[in-house]
Amino acid sequence: MWVWLKESWPILWPTLAAIGVILAVVPLLGLYMTFIERKLAAYVQDRIGPNRVGPFGLLQAVADGIKIFLKEQVIPDHVYTTLYFLAPAMSLMTAMFALVVMPFGPVPTDYEGGFRFVVQPGNDIGILFMMAISSLSAYGIIVGGWASNNKYSIYGAIRSCAQFISYEIPLGLSIIGVIAITGSLNIEKIVEAQSGSILDWNVCWQPLALLIFFTAALAETNRLPFDLPECEQELVGGFHTEYSGIKFVLFFLAEYTHIVTVSFLTALLFFGGWHFPGLPNPTGGTTLGMILGLAVLLFKVSMVVLFIILLRWALPRFRFDQLMGLAWKGLIPMGLVHLVGVAIVLSLGLPKHLLILTAALPIAAAYYSSVKFNASMGRWNALESGVRKTSAVSYE
Repeated sequence: MWVWLKESWPILWPTLAAIGVILAVVPLLGLYMTFIERKLAAYVQDRIGPNRVGPFGLLQAVADGIKIFLKEQVIPDHVYTTLYFLAPAMSLMTAMFALVVMPFGPVPTDYEGGFRFVVQPGNDIGILFMMAISSLSAYGIIVGGWASNNKYSIYGAIRSCAQFISYEIPLGLSIIGVIAITGSLNIEKIVEAQSGSILDWNVCWQPLALLIFFTAALAETNRLPFDLPECEQELVGGFHTEYSGIKFVLFFLAEYTHIVTVSFLTALLFFGGWHFPGLPNPTGGTTLGMILGLAVLLFKVSMVVLFIILLRWALPRFRFDQLMGLAWKGLIPMGLVHLVGVAIVLSLGLPKHLLILTAALPIAAAYYSSVKFNASMGRWNALESGVRKTSAVSYE
């Protein structure tokens, strides 16, 4: 045992160190993302936001964490106790487990040399593994809704099941194009394929794939305007109506972990990851290059996170039929067209930047939808004015 541990230690300690970083940073990041979201909400709504605890309110997240741990654990009598406690743990475990193959910094080509910013480097099915694990996060919500034995929670769980199944399809279709052009499921290799200029970033020649991926990812994370499983106007709190205290926090820590995962994937798959023109290649092994690459990646991820948070205060929530229609009538057809375009480019050996022409699809779809909406509103206004005329009473 000791001999094996000694021989394996040069390979083992970087893995343990990466796991330690994830376990230490993700909960703290979840706390402070709530603080950032409250501050941004206050800015959008012309309020001050949390400012009482610590300088500029920076310790408010810590105070909230302490308060949550000290709250009484209320367990309703009507819940199925075992599954009731298991559901938040399932959500958080699947969210954290998906980070195993996620590079959170530059990964050197020499996987055995020193610390690396990933738990399992060089995984040749990294994207497939991450999508498989992420899809399991729906089980935590479904089990929580069922175990709560509450009609609002069950409605939220059913909505979540339908939503996850629907949006997994366009999410996969959007990534297939990137995988096909790169020729690998390895996330590090996909990033290295974008190591040239900005024109080599996937966003420059697959904007439609980015739009489909990001929209489907928002639905996968239950963020506005796709937070139908926890729609408070209709379902009180949705699948977590019966949860409070630390159990409630675990659900939201899982949600914020998904947001971080989506933000990292967006930066890695479409925005060049840790690469930026004019900077040295971070995977060359130099300390300065690694630091600059880490800063570049974290900056890109921060911009995506801020955009996701701001969307909450910019867009109204969809109705559930609109949510399903967007997936089956909008994103999936566009994803299939994009996939056909990728197949044509690869088969005929055409320049990959021709795929930028697919960006005309969402523009045409938006124009068509606006024309139909204006026509329907015109018919409604005509009908309403006709009703007013016929219902008018004459006193002559």
